[in-house]
Amino acid sequence: MERRIDLTEGHMVGKLIKLALPIMGTSFIQMAYNMTDMIWIGRVGSSAVAAVGTAGFFTWLAMAFIMISKVGAEIKVAQSIGEKDIEGTKSFITSATQLNCVLAILYGIALLILVDPLISFFNLGDAHIIEMSKTYLIVMALGMVFYFMNPVFTSIFNGLGDSKTPFILNTIGLVFNMIFDPLLILGFGPIPAMGVLGAALATVAAQIVVTVGFIIVLARRKESYLHINLFAKVDWQAIKTLCVIGFPAAMQSGLFTVFAMVIGRIVAVFGPVPIAVQKVGSQIEAISWMTAGGLSTALGTFTGQNYGADKYDRIEKGYRITIGLSIVLGIFATILLVGFGGSLFKIFIPEADAIAGGEVYLRILGYSQLFMCIEITTTGLFNGLGRTYIPSIMGIILTGARIPMAYILSRPDVLGIDGVWWSITISSILKGIVIVGILIYLVKRNKLYREKIK
Repeated sequence: MERRIDLTEGHMVGKLIKLALPIMGTSFIQMAYNMTDMIWIGRVGSSAVAAVGTAGFFTWLAMAFIMISKVGAEIKVAQSIGEKDIEGTKSFITSATQLNCVLAILYGIALLILVDPLISFFNLGDAHIIEMSKTYLIVMALGMVFYFMNPVFTSIFNGLGDSKTPFILNTIGLVFNMIFDPLLILGFGPIPAMGVLGAALATVAAQIVVTVGFIIVLARRKESYLHINLFAKVDWQAIKTLCVIGFPAAMQSGLFTVFAMVIGRIVAVFGPVPIAVQKVGSQIEAISWMTAGGLSTALGTFTGQNYGADKYDRIEKGYRITIGLSIVLGIFATILLVGFGGSLFKIFIPEADAIAGGEVYLRILGYSQLFMCIEITTTGLFNGLGRTYIPSIMGIILTGARIPMAYILSRPDVLGIDGVWWSITISSILKGIVIVGILIYLVKRNKLYREKIK
């Protein structure tokens, strides 16, 4: 018996929530991975947090390459399963896995070769932080295949309407990470304190556990389309389709990371404490954007299956339901970050200057949460329709605008470091407004739906 949810029939609210909750749970698990690292690394000091945060830009950049097969698979698996095209579903699943493995190997090799110039880009100015950053990046590069595979396996199951399986497997990885993080970072008994190295080892080990779990599940499932053969003949048409759909999101993700790296370089001028504030603060803010991402993924799967089945009325009703949940989430996140930011931040770094800076960071970012949640959720609608280029182009332009804003607003005679945080908030507000404006325009002109990409 298949465990997936057929989103083309039945009660929409119940099925959307049933699909969305495990996806949001998986998003929280990913957030918990990062937060667990930050909590324990924070006990080592701001320098260690700055090192992990700096090297982490390049694991973040990896998402640009992961997104090609991740987004492509999620959309085409949902659409083909909605069309009852089992052979097409199998082809897209196999092709996404093949493509992702190749990109993982190439990216890992590139990181190992270029580790010195990549870390030097940030002009950290502290030899100890630089060495810790290199150590973290090298270990992550060696485990890059596992880092790549888990999001794509997760997207495949989500596209099928089975969000419970990746939630369970990612939970197992989180438990593993929570146990080994403190043991390897701070040491225990015969285990020496390894600091940043320990954080990297614990993260890679947890990723391996999740990958092995996915492989076991795939081997045991009876559905023919889940029997993946990495060495099967390459279906170049399926690869092309995945790239056409996934590339805009990949480009947005990659440029978003590059923009963040430039912002990180601006922040680095103000010293290690603001670097740590941004790294930890962004993990706390992830409470809202990862939850919204879960809603977005659920909406994308819902939209994809119903688009494949030509049930457009269900798509529009599903969007209204999901955007309502997103608005509630955004209001809650605003209250949490604006009103309780300092209390949240002190959990991670028990240093007075970092807590003070973190409270300001979260308050400023808090003002944009509602708009950010609306933007992320609406992106799911466009993705499910295969029109990934619309939110991608909009996101690239307005996220890129953060750089000139940050340069101007962070000048000492303007707002200083707070100007950087305001540049992020202003752009997030604009993205939420613009993407809804585009959607309204397309609906009024009857241009929201178009011929499916095969």
